[in-house]
Amino acid sequence: MDVASLVEVKKNPKIPDIAPGDTVKVSARIVEAGKERVQVFQGVVLKIKRGGTGASFTVRHVAFGIGVERTFPFYSSLVEKVEIVRQGKVRRARLYYLRGLSGKEARRKIKRVERKVKQVGEELLQPVPEEVIEPIAAETPVETPGTAAVAPEAPAAAAPEAPAAEKKPAEAPAAETPAEEKGAS
Repeated sequence: MDVASLVEVKKNPKIPDIAPGDTVKVSARIVEAGKERVQVFQGVVLKIKRGGTGASFTVRHVAFGIGVERTFPFYSSLVEKVEIVRQGKVRRARLYYLRGLSGKEARRKIKRVERKVKQVGEELLQPVPEEVIEPIAAETPVETPGTAAVAPEAPAAAAPEAPAAEKKPAEAPAAETPAEEKGAS
């Protein structure tokens, strides 16, 4: 019998989906001499260890020329919150090679990338394609305060465009004539 089967353990909802290479601010509760305080640790996520209740992530920070790494469990209530400062684009799951780099070398290896991250209490919103918005906007009557609904005037807008469309095809063959002469010679 396993202890995990007896006790239901929930993941800390204050930790968003993070990935290796992200720069994060981790606020953790620290108990010292009977007093409790919140300590902020900011650094780069080196690795994420999955696997049930033992899941954790390791964050590396360089302070006064010395690298400091801390491992935080996903299922701990001592982690107050995790903020993603910058998302990194890396090609590995374990970034141990950053231990040997310092200064700008380490920063160069981590590039900015926009990734959709589900924050606490938010849902991912998908952008609506413009192909869907334009037909709906054309069919929907426009209302302004104090006036009645006005439908868009499609025939009036189409009339001035028709002569302009006729002129463009007439200009196009003239532009193609020099190209045809080059190919023939």
